[in-house]
Amino acid sequence: MTLYLPNHPELPAAVASHEKIVVCFCAEWCDTCGIYRENFAQLSESFPEAVFVWADIEEYPSLLGDEDVENFPTILIEQRNQVLFFGTMLPHINQLERLLQTFGDTSDPDTVTSDLPNIREQLLNGL
Repeated sequence: MTLYLPNHPELPAAVASHEKIVVCFCAEWCDTCGIYRENFAQLSESFPEAVFVWADIEEYPSLLGDEDVENFPTILIEQRNQVLFFGTMLPHINQLERLLQTFGDTSDPDTVTSDLPNIREQLLNGL
């Protein structure tokens, strides 16, 4: 699987063909994010059922709408327009890996409420 930036020309097709989207909200100036990005890209190889997106909050603020990101990395896991997880994680990729495994083992996962805009729609329509 590929790690996509929100403006990647192949992202809309990837989003259309996958039920699950995993977005890491980061910032270019964040040293922790720079290190995490490599691990996030590697993790995408283990979860071909999901589309992994790397989104700089300063470059793509429309993905967040009115939500604020106060710490990095902040992760969104969305499945079929339902937010399964949105929050800050410690920068240890094994935590995200375990969370994705947990959601993969659940046929009807719980959802969370957020003020995020419809990220799937934004990614399908291109930024």
